[in-house]
Amino acid sequence: MRRLLGFVVIVIVILFGLSFSLLNANRVDVDYYFGTVAAPLSLALLAALIVGAVIGVLTTMGMLLGKQREVYRLRRRVRDSEKELSELRRLPLKESR
Repeated sequence: MRRLLGFVVIVIVILFGLSFSLLNANRVDVDYYFGTVAAPLSLALLAALIVGAVIGVLTTMGMLLGKQREVYRLRRRVRDSEKELSELRRLPLKESR
């Protein structure tokens, strides 16, 4: 049932994309730093969407790597603290008289 629902959603998205592409078949000039390209509006929008998604993923990966580095550092501190605690527990207590 779940696979069928996923398949139906994919078909609907594809049909929506095709209808969008057909409705926006006008050619537009896309100016960028190195030149100009005439492309269908739907293709220009799709390219902008893909470029935005790639930039978002790269930004997220940078933050994720920083957090992983912090987790590694904190785990090392916990390991060192646990080691020190176990060593302190092995020391005999001094009797005070």
